[in-house]
Order: sequence, then C-alpha cells, then structure tokens
Amino acid sequence: MQLIDTHTHLDFPDFDADRQAVLARARELGVEKLVVLGVEHGNWQRVWDQVLAHDGLYAAFGLHPVYLAEHQAQDVERLEQWLLSLQGHGKLCAVGEFGLDYYLPELDRQRQQMLFEAQLAIAERIDLPVLLHVRRAHAQVIATLKRYKLRRAGVIHAFAGSYEEAREYMKLGFKLGLGGAATWPQARRLRQVIARLPLEAVVLETDSPDMAPAMHPHVRNSPVHLPDICRELATLFEIAPEELASASSRNASQLFGWHCD
Repeated sequence: MQLIDTHTHLDFPDFDADRQAVLARARELGVEKLVVLGVEHGNWQRVWDQVLAHDGLYAAFGLHPVYLAEHQAQDVERLEQWLLSLQGHGKLCAVGEFGLDYYLPELDRQRQQMLFEAQLAIAERIDLPVLLHVRRAHAQVIATLKRYKLRRAGVIHAFAGSYEEAREYMKLGFKLGLGGAATWPQARRLRQVIARLPLEAVVLETDSPDMAPAMHPHVRNSPVHLPDICRELATLFEIAPEELASASSRNASQLFGWHCD
C-alpha cells in the first residue's frame, strides 16, 4: 500500500528528537511522499531545509490564520518573493497553509480575509495549488473561491463540513483532505458525509503532530499513523484500504503535478 501524506508539520519541534526515525518507519509502512507546510515567515527556511535534506518530502508555504499576531505587513510580499525564488523547483508543490479560522474569536476576521485573498492572488499569479485551513468558515471560503476560480484549485485541509459544502468545493475543483478526525466513532455526521464522497475528490493526510486518530489517542500524531487512518476510512467507503490509498495518491499526484506510478 503506497500512500501520500498531503499535510504534515514534520518541521515542528515535536519531531526534533526522532524525525529521522519517524521518516524511516513511515517509508517502511508505505508512506512514500509527504507535504510539509510552512505556516509563518519564521518557519519557511526550516521547512525548506528539511525538505531538501530528505527524499520524498515536498514543501508548501503560507501565512496561517492562527498565527495572525505574528504576521507582519510585509510578509505577503515576502511570501511572493520566496515562492518566486523557488519557482520551478521540484520540491515546491503548493501555497499553504492559509485560509480562514472563525473558531478562535480573537482572530480578526477582516484581517484574515485580506490575508486570505492576498495569498489566493499569489497562487493565481504563480500557478500553484493551495492548501487551505478552513474552520467554521466554509460559507465565506466558498464565496471567496468562487470569485477567484483558481485554475489548479487545491485541498480543503481537514475537511469537516457538510455534504452540500463538499459539493461546492468539488465544483470548484478542490480535493477534500481526510485524516484522523473522521476515525473517531463519535464523528458520526462527518463519517456519514465521507461515505457519500466520490473517490476522485479525496486525499489523505495526518496534520501531524495534531489530530491523532482514534486508534492512537492522546499521543503525538505522526505520518506513521497514515496507514491506520487509511484502513479505517476505507471502511466508510466500503472498499479495500489499497483502493483508497491508490485513489488518494493518484489525486494528490495529479494536483501537485507528480508522476504517479
């Protein structure tokens, strides 16, 4: 079973003690590619250094809404210049992680929206897909995406919306990122939504070190857990895990412009 983890924060300090071992074990389990995401100006270089140091790692860079207080006025221009400096490099695959977060009340929504649209415009100019953080803001994100109509679309990370919202994203060409949240039995509504999704619309992810799956509760999440996540989610689609892994890898490879074996 060959897998792609389309969303991990492997650069976070949580992995400093055993990053090499985690990668080695993940590869043994069939996780052949991983996308590591930059979230603010201060971690872009760290992400890039780690991606260059290891086979099978790819990078995306963005300004995450949860780090709104850390972002400076010049960071949007810095992001575009950073992406332009790496344009065409095989290890650069997307703009992200960015988006809208309406869950945390302290995050100014107007400033989030300005930052969101600025990064969509960058992705449009540089012609890269986007990896979007959307928390309790699906209506606003969908409305904004309808105005931008990105050619390469991207992934709605950790999708937990309704089936109607999923359909709107799919109409816009987006894939839906599925990970640990849907493995929990109490996530009944989400599991019902996932069961109705077409395979060509989904990609698998861990969001490690966050969002640990039900079979590994209360521990650091890891790319090592992706096969277990795949096996559990395959039961919702009523297919073999290998079929879900293949579909996810094919979808991710098409999105990022990778050759898919």
